[in-house]
Amino acid sequence: MDTHRHLTPDGIELFARHWPATGPDTATMLLVHGVSEHSGRWDHVARFFSAVGFEVHGYDLRGHGLSGGSQLDVRRFDEHVGDVAFMVGKVRGELPLVIYGHSMGGLITTLYAESDHAQPDLYVLSAPALGADLAPPLRMAASVFGRVAPGLRMGTGIEGSQLSRDAKVGEAYFSDPLVYLKGTARFGAALLGAMPRATAAVDRIRVPTLVIHGADDTIVPVTASVPLAGVAGVERRVWPGLRHEMHNEPEQNEILGFVAGWLEAQLGER
Repeated sequence: MDTHRHLTPDGIELFARHWPATGPDTATMLLVHGVSEHSGRWDHVARFFSAVGFEVHGYDLRGHGLSGGSQLDVRRFDEHVGDVAFMVGKVRGELPLVIYGHSMGGLITTLYAESDHAQPDLYVLSAPALGADLAPPLRMAASVFGRVAPGLRMGTGIEGSQLSRDAKVGEAYFSDPLVYLKGTARFGAALLGAMPRATAAVDRIRVPTLVIHGADDTIVPVTASVPLAGVAGVERRVWPGLRHEMHNEPEQNEILGFVAGWLEAQLGER
């Protein structure tokens, strides 16, 4: 793995990782991670795909991990969408391009898929956050404080047991110094506001897309990805008993193998 730093047009330095393919190249993959975490948590996923011929790139979202910007804070949620476009410009070459977004990264990727930006060849959306299982008081607090006290820091409320049935995943998550657990109210309001906007425009997706979701996800309820199921060119698969981070569940090799098989089948048709 090698690392890079890229300066966005608005002056934010994005920290990026690259996992070269270990065999003949078949495609390029750009990973877009979820809220609070960073691309380093995806090392095992990236290595899985690099072993089957993918040039894998990941970056820490602005305000996350080793990237610049105020921690878990944005003025507009579409700043994240612009960063995907920026990174696509950095990693795209002659090979087909896949964008793989998880959770909030799946929401960002969905908004990108609905946009007029240059599109990849394929999408993978893992537990895309087109909705969130938030208690009404917390949802209201994010909305109100997003207007009157935008810089107020609020906890994400994520619990380790929600991520995976493997307790070690949650333990590693909360001991990771690059996992940030508090975001601004402005960030929370922007995130919640982006969800219905993405849901309302799913018919604008025009690239073959795989949606994967764990039925026991209590962070992004499985119902949140239902609107994507009716879109032409979208295939949605739900795994019973699995939680939010299916790539960190005991069945991770099964999940990643299914994704790799779907991608290879799609690429083989091109």
